[in-house]
Order: sequence, then C-alpha cells, then structure tokens
Amino acid sequence: MEKIASFTVNHLKLLPGIYVSRKDHVGTETLTTFDLRMTAPNREPVMNTAECHTIEHLGATFLRNDPEYKDRVIYFGPMGCRTGFYLILAGDYESKDIVPLIKRTFEWISTYEGDIPGAAAKDCGNYLDQNLSMARWLAKRYLERDLANIDETRLIYPE
Repeated sequence: MEKIASFTVNHLKLLPGIYVSRKDHVGTETLTTFDLRMTAPNREPVMNTAECHTIEHLGATFLRNDPEYKDRVIYFGPMGCRTGFYLILAGDYESKDIVPLIKRTFEWISTYEGDIPGAAAKDCGNYLDQNLSMARWLAKRYLERDLANIDETRLIYPE
C-alpha cells in the first residue's frame, strides 16, 4: 500500500503551527484539511486526553458559531497522536488565510469560563473526561508561543 500523505511529513522537523495537510475535491467543492499542530512531535509531551477532549468541545463550538466560517466548518477534532487538531473547511485555503480565525478560536478557549458545551451524559459518550484548566493553559501557550509571531516556518510543512 502507498504511504498516506500525513505519514510523509517529517515529524522530526515539524514545529507547532498551522499547516495545510491536504486538499480534497468533492464534486466542484474543495475541502482543505488543516493540521493545527500544538506540540513538537516526538520532542514535547503530547496532550492528555482530557484537555484534548475539552479543546475539541470548545473549538468545535466556537468554530461552528463563528459568523464568517460557521457554514464552512466540516470537522474539528484531535489527532490520534495528541499533538494537535485537524480542521476541515469547505473551500480552497492556504494556512495564512485562517491565522486570524485560529487566533480567535484559541483566544476564546484560553479565557473560557463556565460549563463545557456538550459535556453532559446525554450529549457526549465520555463526558467526564474533561480538563478545562489544562485546555485553557494549552490554548494560551499555543497563542503566545506559536501563533503570536507566526511565519512561514510554521505555515509550510518542513522538508
């Protein structure tokens, strides 16, 4: 079998950032999958499932309510390796196009207070596996360390 595209990225050089993972075509529509990498793979600790789960709930809620992008959001969820998230948008985008959206999303997560949307037994299959304080800390770190002065080294996959 052929190696899939995401397994051809050099994870030893990959930095936290925002990357176009792939572009798919469904009929006349382009779907752009983004790699929102929050930790340096194989060099930093991965996120625990509870905070990953909380970021997923908060991020999906924010993105699906964003006035500009809500009708373009197809999916937001964690990577299996727990080093980041995938965001799939309807449309043909480059990483730089969504930097403001990702900053808004993670600013909202980093300051969120209150009940976690969808964190109830009737709404979620593992509703107790949440960690809001750690999710907020990770979102703030991503904003301050990785997105504050984002440049091409964090927008284009390394060779």
